[in-house]
Amino acid sequence: MSEYFTIPEIKYEGPASTNPFSFKYYNKDEIIAGKTMAEHLRFSMCYWHTLCADGTDMFGIGTIDKSFGATDPIEIYKQKVYAGFEMMNKLGIEYFCFHDRDIAPEGASLADFQKNLDIIVPIIKEQMEKYGIKLLWGTANCFSRARYMHGAATSPYADAFAYAAAQIKKAIDITIELGGKGYVFWGGREGYETLLNTDMALENDNYARMLKLAVSYARSKGFDGDFYIEPKPKEPTKHQYDFDSATVLGFLFKYGLLDDFKLNIEANHATLAGHTFEHELRICRINGILGSVDANQGDNHLGWDTDQFPTNIYDTTYAMYEILKAGGFKYGGLNFDAKTRRGSNTMEDIFLAHIAGMDAFALGLRNAVKLIEDGRIDKFIEERYSSYASGIGKDIVDGKATLESLSDYALSLTEDVKPESGRQEYLESIVNSVIFS
Repeated sequence: MSEYFTIPEIKYEGPASTNPFSFKYYNKDEIIAGKTMAEHLRFSMCYWHTLCADGTDMFGIGTIDKSFGATDPIEIYKQKVYAGFEMMNKLGIEYFCFHDRDIAPEGASLADFQKNLDIIVPIIKEQMEKYGIKLLWGTANCFSRARYMHGAATSPYADAFAYAAAQIKKAIDITIELGGKGYVFWGGREGYETLLNTDMALENDNYARMLKLAVSYARSKGFDGDFYIEPKPKEPTKHQYDFDSATVLGFLFKYGLLDDFKLNIEANHATLAGHTFEHELRICRINGILGSVDANQGDNHLGWDTDQFPTNIYDTTYAMYEILKAGGFKYGGLNFDAKTRRGSNTMEDIFLAHIAGMDAFALGLRNAVKLIEDGRIDKFIEERYSSYASGIGKDIVDGKATLESLSDYALSLTEDVKPESGRQEYLESIVNSVIFS
């Protein structure tokens, strides 16, 4: 079989290299903080943007052909498999992620769709074995088609709920067959446009019912991995029930789902919620629910999900700082849920974009390790909260204080409380000095 890309295997050449088709910072076998860089980062190619998205937007048709030389629908998807695995092999990416609609044509019916999936999945499995590439997670696209106009699990129509359940069942089967250890729910239309036509209580209850059905089925089939929910505040619906990490945490707690679910955090979704990437990761870290990450970035001048490849080194540094502090990934990784810009419409651009993203997170990893080893930030935080290590503060932490004892203590103080400086600018200068040293 001839190659799809006239691009050589991408190798590490170091920061001084001017070869655009080389890694400057990602040296996959280099040991850093006790693991190889590849083990820390667990890079994953997203099937949908990389092999399917053609640059179409609301103002214009596609700008890049991703039929890979085929014309028949099923043949096109076969070629996507071969092209995708060649690309991952040349980039040294060891994982991939998919929606069901990414890997096979839907056909005229649900039965047709499942038959087409049964044709493509063995080819994917064969290529996985050939290249030693693994599945990070799978999912079902329960948001694109008109049947899901008002949601899938949260639809007012039980038939839509049932159709989504069928898709999810099949996607779980495929995930298990391909050895995936993660299954993601992104509630693409699990939300509302107006409360005037919405039974919010029933919709949330039904969303939880679908999640419980999925867990029950997957566990019965021997799936021992993690389920993920991917928070997103808006777009396509005005308000989505998985608004941000804190909202999802409350939802999982209410419905008793914390034992099976963790979160898949996307950088661009964090900024759409008015948060930073590291904020969402910190919420997950301190609550033990960090599962996986969609590695991308948005444009602060645009109010929608632009899914750009990550190149902001501060973002990747702070992200890897949180991920390392959380103990790293178990089953998850860094999935490039990112697409080249509409005007970057060549196959070379797709390689260059992945190289840029992989180098950005490799540099972020290096910086995060240096920040942790430097220790000044940790020391500053420890000292800032030192009043809780003894005296009345320790009583508060240990649960010994009462409202009465705290009141008596406050009345005994002879001076007003005088908080010390938070020294934000100083801490930011530490970050700069460590990164650029």
